Amino acid sequence: MLKAGAVKALGAMSGTSLDGVDAAVIETDGTEILSFGEAAFRPYTTEETAILRAALGKWQGDALVAAAEVVETAHCEILEGFADVDLIGFHGQTVAHEPRGRGTLQIGDGGLLAAALEKPVVWDFRSADVKLGGEGAPLAPFYHFALAKFIGATEPVAFLNLGGVGNITWVDPDYDEPEEEGALLSFDTGPANAPVNDLMTARLGLSHDEDGALAAQGNVDDDIVANFLEHRYFYRLPPKSLDRDQFKGLSDAVADLSDADAAATLTACSVMAVVQGLQYCPTEPTKMLVCGGGRKNATLMKMLQAAMDCEVLPVEDVGLDGDMLEAQAFAYLAVRVARGLPTSCPSTTGVKAAVGGGTVSTPPKG
Repeated sequence: MLKAGAVKALGAMSGTSLDGVDAAVIETDGTEILSFGEAAFRPYTTEETAILRAALGKWQGDALVAAAEVVETAHCEILEGFADVDLIGFHGQTVAHEPRGRGTLQIGDGGLLAAALEKPVVWDFRSADVKLGGEGAPLAPFYHFALAKFIGATEPVAFLNLGGVGNITWVDPDYDEPEEEGALLSFDTGPANAPVNDLMTARLGLSHDEDGALAAQGNVDDDIVANFLEHRYFYRLPPKSLDRDQFKGLSDAVADLSDADAAATLTACSVMAVVQGLQYCPTEPTKMLVCGGGRKNATLMKMLQAAMDCEVLPVEDVGLDGDMLEAQAFAYLAVRVARGLPTSCPSTTGVKAAVGGGTVSTPPKG
């Protein structure tokens, strides 16, 4: 049983960029953020990344999924370095996401981690939401709501996470609870870093376009961007979510472009997906606060600012940690799950009613 009041929760996140595991501690009562604690990053090795990449799009029972137990090993290695925490939020690694079909799959066994780390572990955050008709993603919006309160926002703001896939959360901080109608709207905007990362890996053997340097040298193919925006996903009303590889056709679309032009065009696609998504927000946000790896891409950030009327800022400009925000989110959600509080609602995932997902595994006794 979790003690009353504020607790120290440790969250871990391994995103669709497949770069490694983020881990971060926050102090919270499950509603209010009280303070931020230590954080760490454990990169995946080249071999681990290759194993995880091979499992993408596969489902339970596939040998490639079974081989991806490197997720648990990597998480154990980083999480055992943290002391004095009350519980752990373990997201696992998403390898397949098909909410309107076969469901969603995050590999990694929280029960094994609970035994190895001798701490209660909250995991499998998405399944309950999907079973009740939700998309199962994005799941960080309730944390974004708490962050808007923490930074003292008084007008609507948006949090834009640019990982492998992009997602946006529009927050009205005037509301008291995140599940109230009108407090939140969130959805995946479209591909973010994944297409450029895949391009860099395939053509140059690099993991990403450092600082957007290659894209800055190229010219955007406007016809490819226009065709990209005709994808049916952009006509769906939110909430809505994506699988990392739902836009695989982008790789074929830029196949005949030079490396620089391809990088510039794919970066522009990520930006225009966000712009397209803004039309669904109730009002234009006063600020766009950017987290995830994309905020370190100067070319991407310049394109975003040029395409938007509101101010576009990395979250560090308001005192937050853009590298660890997702890991912090799962620490926060873990406390909410343990306390029986909702973690998603109709305006964040499309679930039929506010629901608290997640499984709590405790260490074996004796």
